[in-house]
Amino acid sequence: MSGLVSRLQSWWSARQRALLPALLAEAAPLDLRIVGRTLLQAALVGVAAGLAGAAFFAGLEYVQHLLLEQGAGYQPLRAHGELVAHTGEPTAFRPWLLIFLPALGGLGCGLFIRMVPEIRGGGGDAMIEAFHRRNGLIRRRVIWLKPLASLCTLGSGGSGGREGPTMQIGGALGSLVARVLRVSARERRILLVAGVAAGMSAVFRTPLGAAILAVEVLYRDGFESDALIPSVLASVVAYSVVISIFGESTLFAHADGFPFIPVHLPLYGLLAVMAAALGALFVSVLRRTQRLFARLPGPAWTRPALGGLALGVLCTPIILEVGRQIGANGQGLGILGGGYGAVQMAITGSRWLPEGWRAVELLALLSFGKLLSSSLTIGSGGSAGDFAPSLAIGGLFGGAFGRAAQLLLADPRIDPGAFALVGMGVFYGGIAHAPLSALVMVCEMAGNYDLLVPLMLALGISYVALRKTALYESQLGTQQESPVHRDALLLELFRSIHVADLLDPRRSHVSFDPGTPATEVLRAVGEAADQDVFPVLDASGALVGLVTAPAVRVLAMEREDTAWTVAADLMQPVVSVGPDDDLRRATETLLSNGLRAIPVVDHGGRFIGFLDEDDVANAYIGAASRAGASPGSRSSIARDPEA
Repeated sequence: MSGLVSRLQSWWSARQRALLPALLAEAAPLDLRIVGRTLLQAALVGVAAGLAGAAFFAGLEYVQHLLLEQGAGYQPLRAHGELVAHTGEPTAFRPWLLIFLPALGGLGCGLFIRMVPEIRGGGGDAMIEAFHRRNGLIRRRVIWLKPLASLCTLGSGGSGGREGPTMQIGGALGSLVARVLRVSARERRILLVAGVAAGMSAVFRTPLGAAILAVEVLYRDGFESDALIPSVLASVVAYSVVISIFGESTLFAHADGFPFIPVHLPLYGLLAVMAAALGALFVSVLRRTQRLFARLPGPAWTRPALGGLALGVLCTPIILEVGRQIGANGQGLGILGGGYGAVQMAITGSRWLPEGWRAVELLALLSFGKLLSSSLTIGSGGSAGDFAPSLAIGGLFGGAFGRAAQLLLADPRIDPGAFALVGMGVFYGGIAHAPLSALVMVCEMAGNYDLLVPLMLALGISYVALRKTALYESQLGTQQESPVHRDALLLELFRSIHVADLLDPRRSHVSFDPGTPATEVLRAVGEAADQDVFPVLDASGALVGLVTAPAVRVLAMEREDTAWTVAADLMQPVVSVGPDDDLRRATETLLSNGLRAIPVVDHGGRFIGFLDEDDVANAYIGAASRAGASPGSRSSIARDPEA
């Protein structure tokens, strides 16, 4: 153990002059100039993410129309606010082609994954990982390869959403803006989060919910509060860009209002418990699917194609059978694609949705079908988001629950659409540990806050029930666990340590009085190998100046006559700290004056000892151990990963 401490102290001596200023800068509060600059940068990120989101949204609609509708004769379910790229007579349904289309899309996605492995999967985990482990750095190629991979996956019927990809694309745009403008690491992380909010807002049209989600999803029990206002601004700008192009509308059509009926609260509580169990099942199936595909032989880039083939084999018979029963051959059921149309059906019904218990059975079946299909697409590495499937699974299950409650209780006041909306928020908010953003997003989708109280109750239940279940594996507990914040938190711990706690009165030192001849100073400094700063004291022991070893060495190199030179001629002004000063202030004073040790004086100005860099190193090691950090790790000083 002593050897380890010695090595850490040696590391500190070599690195402290470059390291501590960076840490202090990270821990310093943002001043108004930085705030204003960051808001301007966030607006730029919002414009870029809005345009990128609009282009991705329209491109995906076109590819889906070309491959699924015109190619396979598949008729996707669409939500009220989704853009229809083309209209016209549907073509004949070709189930044999629908079986293989997701596999072909998965193959195209895999080819892009070969170039950038981090674009596999939903994108949410990769974004969170970039924030915590890469200090907000995302490679530029993600900006154009992620949408191409997602177009292949989603355009061919992959079961996933477009929000996950736009989260990663928006984060990459924020990182790019930060790199171009050469901002600090802290500002770069804020811009990444702002880009995530802008990307979500661009495609989901919930500007406030998207901004809150971006700062909430990074942690299980906290927020990235510094990024909230930039995220709000970027989200508003991106939303404005998108509605300027496509027009303003909510994603889902719904009832004009949802009256609050207190006696229905137990039903919402029961829905929360059942949706939480379904959420835990979804995460478990998704993880098992990921492990299954990871064990498959062959290159990793081929696995999305295998997942796509399994998806086609699973979903096509269901589509055929349900289409035969309802008399709509090739009718989309929400199992393929994002599933927004299925949620719309759960909220408002459909002309072909059966009545009574048959509707309950069909919606419940589709909920489990969506769970399996999304696990296959995302678990195999397909570039598709997990946000939309979560909403679809929860919305379908909530719609089935609401219709079952209506039939069992014969209560005409029960609106199945309200339960579908609450089910969406409860399902995603619980497994993503983002209850506040889920609450706001559902209210924005509903166009009012009528469901606020049922959502608060249901989200509280699911949040507690799913504490040990996490959709995003890269999500950390709190800021204290994040490497990018750990050093700043350690410096905050320095506030609780005082100079007196580290002062060793038994430590020997060499001091001078103002009249000490220079020859004596030269001799004493030469013999004191372990001392770099020498106090100059008056007759009462008060500190009147400092003589440093570098200044004495300069005098020795000049080789001039020093007979008339005394310590008072060599000393520099007093720099000191008191025993009651905290270690953070002492460290700042030490570094700002370029000293390796700093004198400590009592309240009367009398010298009582030294605080040197080894004392600070030992304190840092102790604080790091208490915080669970590695003193030698510096994840926040990262090298730009641009290839």
